[in-house]
Amino acid sequence: MFNELDPLLLSQLRLAIMAHLMVVRETDFNTLKTQTGATAGNLSAQISKLQEAGYIEVEKTFKNNYPLTLCKLSPKGVEAFETFYANLKSYFDNHNGG
Repeated sequence: MFNELDPLLLSQLRLAIMAHLMVVRETDFNTLKTQTGATAGNLSAQISKLQEAGYIEVEKTFKNNYPLTLCKLSPKGVEAFETFYANLKSYFDNHNGG
């Protein structure tokens, strides 16, 4: 039997955001935009969904008089990503007789 996958992380862009944050833990909006290749509007919408779920924390501030949006992985986000990864891995393990 397969474990259920978190539907929030089944989105390619949300998964890419979370995967990047699992490595760096915190980054700015423009870096995420570059890393994911997403448009600003789509990235902003997906960040909002992850923030509403409590997976990431968003801090809006200024750096050199320019707006700066920082995204940080929350403990709940780490747990959600690790669970998603383990559940996804179980699909392969079950298929290979694992």
